Amino acid sequence: MIVARLYTNENFPKPVVDLLRERGHDVLTTHDAGKSNQRIPDDEVLAFSTNENRILVTFNRKHFIHLHNEDSNHAGIIICTVDTDFAALVERIDEALNQYTSVSGQLIRVNRPPK
Repeated sequence: MIVARLYTNENFPKPVVDLLRERGHDVLTTHDAGKSNQRIPDDEVLAFSTNENRILVTFNRKHFIHLHNEDSNHAGIIICTVDTDFAALVERIDEALNQYTSVSGQLIRVNRPPK
């Protein structure tokens, strides 16, 4: 199992962060970084994540796909679909991470399965 350095975007649920930490991941949240409720532009969120050498984890798919397509020089981006089954979401994030030896420059899609 890969243990990753992650940076979760502002709207990412705390219970998911807690479960990721329980699995050994080093997770920094926007709140932990003192960057909550500041309307920081997405390109600056990605730049911070890159400077901290952390994989960005977000639900903001559209904007971060666009940023990745403009410049893939980042520590990695995991874009997720919203899922209230937090344990299942964490499992899918882990499975996705384990498919790579390096996520640097990668855009990883973690989708909720159809019902």
